[in-house]
This record gives sequence, C-alpha cells and structure tokens, in this order.
Amino acid sequence: QVQLVESGGALVQVGGSLRLSCAASGRTSRTDVMGWFRQAPGKEREFVAAVDWTGQNTRYVGSLKGRFTIARDNAGNTMYLQMDSLKPEDTAVYYCAARPDWSIGTITMAGKYAYWGQGTQVTVSS
Repeated sequence: QVQLVESGGALVQVGGSLRLSCAASGRTSRTDVMGWFRQAPGKEREFVAAVDWTGQNTRYVGSLKGRFTIARDNAGNTMYLQMDSLKPEDTAVYYCAARPDWSIGTITMAGKYAYWGQGTQVTVSS
C-alpha cells in the first residue's frame, strides 16, 4: 500500500504564499506520478498539477500556471506545491494523489489516481 501525508496548509492573506508538502511511504514504486487536486466547498474536486518521478515532466491546470509550481525531491518521495500570489478563490482543501503511470490523456482525472492523502486546508483571506 501507499500512504500519502500532506502538510503545510494554513490561513494566509491575499497575495501571500504557501508551500504544501506531500510525503509518500510504503510501496513508493506505485507513485511514479504525483499530483495535487483541490476541492472548494460546494464544488467538485479539480486538478491542480502533476509531476513525474524525475520531476522533469509536469502538468498544470492552465489558470494556475505561473502562480503555482510543483516539484519533487531528489528521492522522489516528497512532492511540493509552491503557491504564490494567492487569491480568495484558491481557498480549498488540497489533496495529494499518486498513480503508477504517466498518461497524458488522463493525468488530470481524479478517478485515475489510485492513492490519496487526507487533505490539507488552505484558506486565503481578504
């Protein structure tokens, strides 16, 4: 099995920054691809970004590219999401997810990720 643990969520003011972390353990051979999703109250869970185990291949939802940066550490077991210029609409629970394969056609689909963390709350106040 794979365990994913997120951290770093907090209350931050508009324009501020946060860095989320997600630590993977267990069968990390099954976490070649790691991604971030978020879910705001009353809304569906949406894709934010994904990165492969090398850290070289990334994918972002278009509206967030430039403000958010995804990365993995050298060992590949910890993923980060640097969030800058935060806006109130970024308020959500942020989830870490993992899957064993990179498929460009399904990388944004929550249903294609096999493993999930418990989520971390990000609140951006104005």
